Amino acid sequence: MATVLGPRTGTTAPLPAGTPAPDARRARPVRSWAKPLSYALLTALSALLLVPFLWMVSSSLKTNDQVFTVPIQWIPKDFRWENFTEIWTRVPMLTYLRNTTFLAVVITFLQVFTGSFAAYGFAKIRFPGRDGLFLAYLATIAVPWQAYMIPQYILMQRAGLVNTFTALILLQAFSAFGVFLMRQYYMSVPDELVEAARIDGLSEYAIYRRVMLPLSGPALASLALLTFVNTWNDFMGPFIYLTSNHLWTVQIGLRQFIGQFDAEYAMIMTGSVISVLPILVVFLLGQRYFIQGIATSGLKG
Repeated sequence: MATVLGPRTGTTAPLPAGTPAPDARRARPVRSWAKPLSYALLTALSALLLVPFLWMVSSSLKTNDQVFTVPIQWIPKDFRWENFTEIWTRVPMLTYLRNTTFLAVVITFLQVFTGSFAAYGFAKIRFPGRDGLFLAYLATIAVPWQAYMIPQYILMQRAGLVNTFTALILLQAFSAFGVFLMRQYYMSVPDELVEAARIDGLSEYAIYRRVMLPLSGPALASLALLTFVNTWNDFMGPFIYLTSNHLWTVQIGLRQFIGQFDAEYAMIMTGSVISVLPILVVFLLGQRYFIQGIATSGLKG
């Protein structure tokens, strides 16, 4: 029960039950409007971000001449559900999805492995020039891919790897961002834990496998999710290196609906909706680990 000073004696007198203390009564008006306002602002921003996705879903259920009507017709007059069945016969959509899934899974696995393995060396192993090498490796993030795109292509062409999945896998198996993300997470792991494992006789490989990996689940999930989404949505890489139709990914395959003078926008939107569904499922399954990993990756620099 809260108490207040008496009017004359300076003693404390109990307040009636259920009456908030003076400080709480002064603070309550601030909390009463701040929380609804923040909820309203977040709801408005979320709705704004969902507008393109809703327009894509709406357009996938229209005919081509109804996609770009002004004003926008959010609810189609006639729902063309047959778009989602026709697209499988118009293009080899199943092949495109299979190719995209293969590349996304393999590249994600390699980036998670190489990123976490290199990050352990930069975070927990002391060797001359470690910090300088890490900064130099991290600086490659600032170099745009367009700057070294042509030299990479020449190397792959001379190696005979153009028009193969191997070219894309080799070029994307390593990620400076992945090393940075995992290194920041490993820095939050106490050094005493690693030293105790060394005293027990574990090798550096065993410490990485038996100590660091089990502790870095959220960071690994965050890196895997980011890499998977980035690889799934990649357009330029497959567009440059894959020329055969049976090797195309979803993003390249949808270009078949773009002709010389016109484009089948409804079918493009239908294919886009289908391609977004796997990413949506993966994100919903891993969002808890993603948020936790991002939040804890910068605890210690």
